Amino acid sequence: MKSVPYWLDTAPAVPDRTGVALDGRTDVAIVGAGLTGLSAAIHLARKGADVTVLEQDTVGFGASGRNGGMCTTGLAIGFPTAVARYGVPTAKALYLAYNDAIDTVEKLVTEESIDCDFARTGKLNLACKPAHYERLARTHEALAEMIGYQTELIPRSALRSEVGTDHYHGGLADPQGAGLHVGKFVRGLADAAERLGVRILEGTPVTRTRRIAGHRHDVVTPIGTVRADQVLFASGAYTGSSFRWLRNRIVPVGSFIVVTEPLPQELVDELMPTRRMASDTKNILYYFRITPDNRLLFGGRARFAMSGAASDLKSGRILRKGMLTVFPQLAGVRLDYCWGGLVDLSLDQMVHAGEHEGLFYSACYSGHGVQMATHMGRQMADVLGGDPSANSFRGLAFPRVPGHFGPPWFLPFAGAYYRALDVIR
Repeated sequence: MKSVPYWLDTAPAVPDRTGVALDGRTDVAIVGAGLTGLSAAIHLARKGADVTVLEQDTVGFGASGRNGGMCTTGLAIGFPTAVARYGVPTAKALYLAYNDAIDTVEKLVTEESIDCDFARTGKLNLACKPAHYERLARTHEALAEMIGYQTELIPRSALRSEVGTDHYHGGLADPQGAGLHVGKFVRGLADAAERLGVRILEGTPVTRTRRIAGHRHDVVTPIGTVRADQVLFASGAYTGSSFRWLRNRIVPVGSFIVVTEPLPQELVDELMPTRRMASDTKNILYYFRITPDNRLLFGGRARFAMSGAASDLKSGRILRKGMLTVFPQLAGVRLDYCWGGLVDLSLDQMVHAGEHEGLFYSACYSGHGVQMATHMGRQMADVLGGDPSANSFRGLAFPRVPGHFGPPWFLPFAGAYYRALDVIR
């Protein structure tokens, strides 16, 4: 069983971008070569900007290469909660931003000819309890009545047409969701950026920034300093101490995934006949899908812990047990991959993007990063180009996590809290 992400292991080989010379100045320096940073780089370069991307590891090393490869609709907090918190007009705009984000992914795939198995198979949210199905029904009704958005409510009696298990109590399907091979996508974005003249430097962490005036900063790395007219932090849960203000507002939570060996076609058709991107309604949830080569990918929080070799394996054992609970017909099937990564959450589970002390940022995708990171990269390119209204999430208060000054010591307590909620609700 491999401990590397399936997506990166099965994507085409990439050039070595370490040892690239660092120019003394650039129009825009981007910290992080994941989906946010690469999307921003492409859209800025299309506008004629000179762009340098600084990545402490390799392209797609962080969350961008460690996720489920799902582009799913809907806010992390759910539409009814968004209505209660922000009112119908704002909730509608924020909800539909996620659909716009999937369109952004599809547009980039088409325009840059990225071969990454993008397909609009839809999203499926599965009810873990009868009460959860009732909540899905209320969401279905609210979306239709308040904003004219159509989803499909699937009762338990019809659920086998969507997923080959009796574990759930019904579901809510949205045809706008999509899946893709995210390893091929993120590496395809890097290739597209370089074709546009973007410089990507791997193995080049940003150790600090020094403000010169306005948005202009010196960006310091171990191989030298670059003076940038603008700087965009696109490092998410992997943000270091060079931008403490942002790091102390991000809750980095481990998300873990296992992937089976390739499965027979008839078994794949039984497990997930519609090939939707699926997740369930628990706080400590499961999510799963069929990969382009007919494996089952099965992921989840498993444990509120950071990712690491021992943590990933422990979480993988928990996920295997969960996988067999949902799909007992997979007993005896081999697992070929097990890995972990960090999801960037905020206290309010909303995307946050903007400017602080002359530095721009976008982060906190709360498990919806494939489409939202890509989309926010495009939006922040417009913001840096002089259009602050392009940021769909501008104006949202960005709360600091109380007592969070570095490693998230509070994760075990948060995990215990959400496990208790899953029992009683």
